[in-house]
Amino acid sequence: MPPLDDLAFFRRLAHAGSLTATARELGLSLSAVSKRLKQLEARLGVELASRTTRRLALTAEGERYLARGGMILEELRELEESLGEHRAELSGPLRVNATFGFGRRHVAPLLSAFCREHPGIEATLELSGFPLSLGDQAFDIAIRVGEPPDSRLVARRILANRRVLCAAPARAATLPPLHSPADLASLPCLLLRENDSDFAVWRFQRRDDPAVEQAVKVGGALASNDGEAIMRLALDGHGIALRSWWDVYEPLRQGRLVELLPDWQGVRADFHAVYRQRRHVPARLRSFVAYLEQEMASRVPPRQNVATAIRGEMSP
Repeated sequence: MPPLDDLAFFRRLAHAGSLTATARELGLSLSAVSKRLKQLEARLGVELASRTTRRLALTAEGERYLARGGMILEELRELEESLGEHRAELSGPLRVNATFGFGRRHVAPLLSAFCREHPGIEATLELSGFPLSLGDQAFDIAIRVGEPPDSRLVARRILANRRVLCAAPARAATLPPLHSPADLASLPCLLLRENDSDFAVWRFQRRDDPAVEQAVKVGGALASNDGEAIMRLALDGHGIALRSWWDVYEPLRQGRLVELLPDWQGVRADFHAVYRQRRHVPARLRSFVAYLEQEMASRVPPRQNVATAIRGEMSP
């Protein structure tokens, strides 16, 4: 096999994480994948991975081969894409990672529409509860909350978002008067346990002065690791929820939820499309990010617009 084919095969193997998964992805038998890896190791004269059929762990040499080889493959792909960008149509692979809730609600339909406009795109959308690494998992774009701390990544904001404190109207009617976030400490709150975050600490900012912040440790009898489950519990009146604007604006508009502590707001939780810095960003990647920026605004209205409309509907 030519060295570049070997590099591509090994990168696929490393990302799949096992011989079995690689065989399934490539449509080959398990023995064929195992044989090819042995042939590659024999040609290089080193062991690249220790493996069973279910798990594969790279050796130091395998890590080096993957890292340096991946750079070579990326440079080759960038070169070929730059040569072909005179063509009007977009084509090639587009691999996207997003979280389950936001990915299902917004990223999936937008990716579908984008691919309908550009049938040459070969798209993969992987949804996960935890953010996945762009490099390790070979994703082109990741949809993340907040800007990444890694300076090697580019982040483009696709949606301005904050978390909103809310409850079902029947539950809200049973609550004592709320004057500040500190009042939540003794009330039934719905806890979202995800991403190893400090899920029991809720953070707020004064709406008229965002520099004034307050954090409160909350508790409650009900918790989940799934945002949709928390929304269901909130709608059923089980407690107070702190959920993202993109998730609650429709129930708020419909009156199935009401906002609590309107003088306070959850901290910013903007969504960004994140991708690696490189000398040449493929046209399909640039176009998809621009498409997300353009179309997301029509899917999630600005918070102030809906909040004003709700207040108007409630006024006599």
